[in-house]
Amino acid sequence: MQEDGGRGGGSDSDSGHGRNPGRGSGRDESPEERADRQWEELVQEIRVAQTGVQILFGFLLTVVFTPHFQRLSETDKTLYVVTVVLGALATGALIGPVAFHRIVAGRRIKPQAVAWASRLTFAGIVLLLATLVSALTLILRVATDDALVPWLVTGVLAWYLLCWFALPLWARFRYTSEDGNR
Repeated sequence: MQEDGGRGGGSDSDSGHGRNPGRGSGRDESPEERADRQWEELVQEIRVAQTGVQILFGFLLTVVFTPHFQRLSETDKTLYVVTVVLGALATGALIGPVAFHRIVAGRRIKPQAVAWASRLTFAGIVLLLATLVSALTLILRVATDDALVPWLVTGVLAWYLLCWFALPLWARFRYTSEDGNR
């Protein structure tokens, strides 16, 4: 993961003149200003992911208390436990940057805090992906013919991978030059 908060690819991350010559993004900001900007951007990104994972996790926590849960097969109960654990891990990773920032605030290590928060956020997104796929598998196993489940889950997983990883990586490759800027 890169020091720019994981977004990589140029104009967001580096200062091009004045205090940090030769880096080429067209921003005139100090490393501290860059870290402040990157932190604000990261916090906005985390808010979106946190909301989704917290709603899903809250829902998952209530399922075990429904009468229908007791009638699930052992396989589905195991899948439920895996899903809840993945949701808990995703929640922890996505809330982690807030705790990290709070603990290191005022220590003049914001660039490093941004880098670690970015790593935690990326881990949280991957764990959220796993949670969603696991939850979808469980729900579809209960709601539909088992023969359809692998096909439906694979299709949704492919969509997530396209939206969350393939498209951003394509844009990063397509719109940035070899020196990381364009």
